[in-house]
Amino acid sequence: MLKRLSAMLSLSLLALAGCTSTFTNLTPQTQMRSADNQYKVEVAMASRQQSLRWDSIKPQIQVGTDYYPMRPILLMTNRWEGFLPVPSRTSIVHYRYKFDFNYNAMGSAGADSALSPEYSLRIVDK
Repeated sequence: MLKRLSAMLSLSLLALAGCTSTFTNLTPQTQMRSADNQYKVEVAMASRQQSLRWDSIKPQIQVGTDYYPMRPILLMTNRWEGFLPVPSRTSIVHYRYKFDFNYNAMGSAGADSALSPEYSLRIVDK
């Protein structure tokens, strides 16, 4: 019994150690329909990866196979914003954030990426 508990605890700790990036979606889940069909989304990312090169981060919004660029929010080091185009007849869109970045490695820099969980944005008519 003790061996099983010890093994389960070890697996849990390994799973937690593997999650180096966390995402906080700062976008409301519901927005009023806009005239230009563009909806602002914002995200914050935190990472425990000490070798991450913060100046190399290139965040994007992913909707299906389409990607939309994001830009840093002024005076913030870990927040980005972007605009999500949503067709006028669509009332819900599922999206996620993708972060491409470099990290310090032996010799040259390494490249990696991180994906956020999937989020939903509901568009309501006025």
